[in-house]
Amino acid sequence: MANRTDPLARSIHGTNPQNLVEKIVRAKIYQSNYWKEQCFGLTAETLVDKAMELDHTGGTHGGNRRPTPFLCLALKMLQIQPDKEIVVEFIKNEDYKYVRVLGAFYLRLTGTVADVYQYLEPLYNDYRKIRQKLSDGKFTLTHVDEFIDELLTKDYSCDTALPRIQKRWVLEASGTLEPRRSALEDDFEEEEEDKEDGAPMEVDEPNTREKDHLRGRSPTKERERDRDRDRKHERHHRDRDHDRDRDHDRDYGRGRERDRDRDRGRERDRERDRERDRHRIRDDDYNRDRDRERERDRDGRERERRDRDRGRHRSRSRSRSRDRRERDREEGELRRRRGRGSASPPRGRPDDGPREEPKKRKEKKEKKGSGNGPDPNDPEIIEMNKLRASIGLGPLK
Repeated sequence: MANRTDPLARSIHGTNPQNLVEKIVRAKIYQSNYWKEQCFGLTAETLVDKAMELDHTGGTHGGNRRPTPFLCLALKMLQIQPDKEIVVEFIKNEDYKYVRVLGAFYLRLTGTVADVYQYLEPLYNDYRKIRQKLSDGKFTLTHVDEFIDELLTKDYSCDTALPRIQKRWVLEASGTLEPRRSALEDDFEEEEEDKEDGAPMEVDEPNTREKDHLRGRSPTKERERDRDRDRKHERHHRDRDHDRDRDHDRDYGRGRERDRDRDRGRERDRERDRERDRHRIRDDDYNRDRDRERERDRDGRERERRDRDRGRHRSRSRSRSRDRRERDREEGELRRRRGRGSASPPRGRPDDGPREEPKKRKEKKEKKGSGNGPDPNDPEIIEMNKLRASIGLGPLK
């Protein structure tokens, strides 16, 4: 029940007002002791007393991300949803700067675009110092106008996502807002009128200490200082808006340039891959042709070697044939000699009677041998057949 939104509260930006704070941060707030002890049962009237006790701003801090009292009271305002008049009184409060900052933060979350610019831009003239707790638990010093500028220009503040709002120049172009008017513009106009009327300037006597003191605190000097300070501040914010828009355009241009460079890089990578594929195909073709050439050379060398071996075999066969013919010729000569030797009559006495019978047997044997071929039991024939067999020829017939 203590964490429920007021039943009479209306939805903000189409949702429950408490949903403007992220769920994790909201759960941390519900579990904190400050929410349970100090924020229980608060109303729009009693909330002011708790806001006056604030001494710093901030979101969550520490290792377990504990919420600050500032963030707890902001969530309490979203829960009870005070009237717009009460929030405007918070913003217009000049005595308590943290009450003003709390009202500005709540209006930035729930207000319309026109109300945000209408009630928060005058706070640019508030230069009072405020303390802000960082996420590590340490404090830093800032100013009210810096906090307001963060609400109007940033997307996050106090660990809370701020609703998006349009730029001021868009609202001025559409007629929703009037051009911004400085709070010291009336004083500028009066000063310009005084100068045009030719009003004499006060001349201070140099040796009078009292007049030196009064000269330093004269209303004219004060107005001039305020005018110069407001002009510088306005110029600073105008330059900052211009620089922010220029940085946005430059970042957008850089993003497009990065996308273009990325596309070019991808195209270069694709072209490099295609070139690598072409080189690989060319290398494969070259290797294939080289293998074919090597195979062709190897076949040629093998053919040459076979031709050389065949030629060597032919020459060896020719030499063998020549040797065989020479041996055959020698054998023929030997046979002819033997034939002539066997045909010559034997030497001896003609009147030897007893030897005629052996002679006749011998002649018959020779006639028998000359009619049937050489005697295979002849030692010379056996030797000749062995020689012929060694060279691959058949035996004598």
